[in-house]
Order: sequence, then C-alpha cells, then structure tokens
Amino acid sequence: MIKILIVDDHKMFVEGLESILSKEEDIQIIHRCHEGRDVFNLELLDNIDIILLDINLPDMSGIEVCQRILKMKDHLKILVLSMHDEESYISEVLKSGALGYILKNTGRKELITAIRTVASGRTYFSEAITNTIMKGLMNQNKKSKPQEKQVPKITRREKEVLDLIMEENTNQEIANQLFISLKTVEAHRSNLLSKLNARNTAGLVRKAIEMELV
Repeated sequence: MIKILIVDDHKMFVEGLESILSKEEDIQIIHRCHEGRDVFNLELLDNIDIILLDINLPDMSGIEVCQRILKMKDHLKILVLSMHDEESYISEVLKSGALGYILKNTGRKELITAIRTVASGRTYFSEAITNTIMKGLMNQNKKSKPQEKQVPKITRREKEVLDLIMEENTNQEIANQLFISLKTVEAHRSNLLSKLNARNTAGLVRKAIEMELV
C-alpha cells in the first residue's frame, strides 16, 4: 500500500485528488495539509511513503518544505504537483531532493503512473517538464561550448601566396616564384587581408596561424 500525504492549499484540487486516488486499491491518503508548517507537526510522517507537494503554499515555499522534510525523514519520497513549468522552478525542485515533478493539469492515468514510479524509488517527470529540462541543458551546453573559429575560404593561389608570405618573401619574390605579375600578388595579398580581417602583414600572419590556415 502506498501511503500518501497531500500538501496543497487549494481545497478543490485536493478534493479532486482524493476522488481520483480513492479508486486505487494500492493507494491510501493518510492526511492532507493546506499549509507548509502543518507538515512538521505531524506524527504520521514515519507512516507516509509519498508526499504530493505543491510549490506555492501560503506560509512558505514548497521547495523549503521539501528540503526540511528530507532532512528530518530521508525515507520519504516527494512528488511535486505544480502549475509552473519554468526552468527556474524545476531546477530548484531537483536540487531540493524531490523525485518527481508533474503539472497539475496532468491526466488521471499519468498521475497514478507518477505516484507508483516515485513510490518505487525512481524519478518521474511529465513530458512538458522533461522538455524544459532538456532545453535548459542544451542552452547550458551552447553557453559553455567555445565558439568555433570562422575560417574563411581562400583560393588555391591565395593559399600559395599566403604560404610564401609566411616564409617572409617580398611581393616581388612571390611574383617570381609563382610566375605571376607583381600586381597580381598585391591583389592576392589585399584579398587575404580582407578575408582574414587583418590590417597588415603581421596581423595576417597571426590570423593565419590562429585559423590554422598554414
């Protein structure tokens, strides 16, 4: 038998939960509280398996309730029922030690599944909550991932000119080695400065090394 304590200040919602759960043979509602502080006055906590906990309580945060309860009775399993699907709420709930998080507009079938899953010691998050968690992780990865270098495309001839510049050849020496005119070399050098966003030869060399073009 899964013994449950409901902590929520919305009486109609609590009555709805009781109506749904009373039909399940393996679930029993032991008590209900409408304020957070009432939870700590109960002598029933040793006989409770799961607490169905709302985040927004009139006297204190449900997250604080979760943290304090688990310090007192670490055997308890907490399933949060909330209308909030923001990442900030979910993150704080996970840190507080709750095993599950579902939205209050979830259906009867998922509610029962969540309760039985958490009762077995496993985590359960509704699809909307899972999506929010995944989006948060993806955003964190994007922020922590270093920006990839934007390497410009250069032509084969520009690469040849760049290699000779790296070897400290003058424009005339480059023209002689590649059998092209001095003006053509100057044009290639100008294109390289523009593509690599460099102001002079020193900057061109530095950018070429940073971008691993040589």
